[in-house]
Amino acid sequence: MSPMLHEPRRARLLPVTRIWRARERPGRPGTNPVLRQFGRLNLNHLTNADLHSHSTVSDGTLAPEALAARAAAGGVQLWSLTDHDEVRGQHRAREAALALGMAYLAGVEVSVTFAGETVHIVGLGIDPDDTALVEGLARTRGGREERALEMAAGLAAVGIPGAFEGALRYVANPELISRTHFARWLVDTGHCADTSEVFRRFLTDGKPGFVAHRWAKLGEAVHWITESGGLAVIAHPARYTRFTPTEEYALFTEFKAHGGQGVEVMTGSHSEAERIKYADLALEFGLLASRGSDFHAPDESRTGLGTLPDLPGRLTPVWTALRDRVHFPAP
Repeated sequence: MSPMLHEPRRARLLPVTRIWRARERPGRPGTNPVLRQFGRLNLNHLTNADLHSHSTVSDGTLAPEALAARAAAGGVQLWSLTDHDEVRGQHRAREAALALGMAYLAGVEVSVTFAGETVHIVGLGIDPDDTALVEGLARTRGGREERALEMAAGLAAVGIPGAFEGALRYVANPELISRTHFARWLVDTGHCADTSEVFRRFLTDGKPGFVAHRWAKLGEAVHWITESGGLAVIAHPARYTRFTPTEEYALFTEFKAHGGQGVEVMTGSHSEAERIKYADLALEFGLLASRGSDFHAPDESRTGLGTLPDLPGRLTPVWTALRDRVHFPAP
């Protein structure tokens, strides 16, 4: 892990509308690149921001440095690594982004249980060294191994033994073993042609290998993010297909009540109709709009880093509220 660039500082509770100012480099007061260089990049709705991606620290296939290089090659101007329930890749990602000339926002994607379903909340502009955030994420990761063993038992029951050991071969961080790692093993061992077939036949509700898990509470996730200086965003809302319209409205209502401030409008899994729908909901709930590919792997992700359409001009981009949390490359 790259050395810390900032002096430690205890988190303190701030109103959600205030964003912490980025901290000074040790030994060089007044030279923080965020404060000195803001204005180099015109942060508006046309900014090529990709604020949702995953590395080998969670369930991606590229290391943070390789992921940064791919983002830069795709023309990304403002990037965020948002690994599932883990922030250990943040310092590496930031250093790689800055070296490649990209601006960077620290991020994470927190797993939440809401109305009996799994929902993901992205945190942007977080402090990856914040104690409450790090400890909360560790609790959220707890129980993944037990769940994975139950998933493997379910697959063994339908004639597919060895799945747990197989999935572990794809995991850089065993604490974050997930359905994605099982899916890659099932494809590479010839049980399925691709990961889409995996999730049609296995590992989803009612299919062999599915095991439900209770994650963090919605209020907890938003609290961890905002207390660490970040801003909470509902990730890929169209993917929560089991919600009734009433449950979806309740998700947005409770999220806003807890201090959540954003929603992903442009994301890799949204159709054009869904982008319009969630742009409208962003306006209805007074939420900022985010943009992120949810990139995991070159041969799996449907949307490349930096290739999403621009945010509509009628929306307020989430990054405009995080300008004091952006890390800019040195001149």
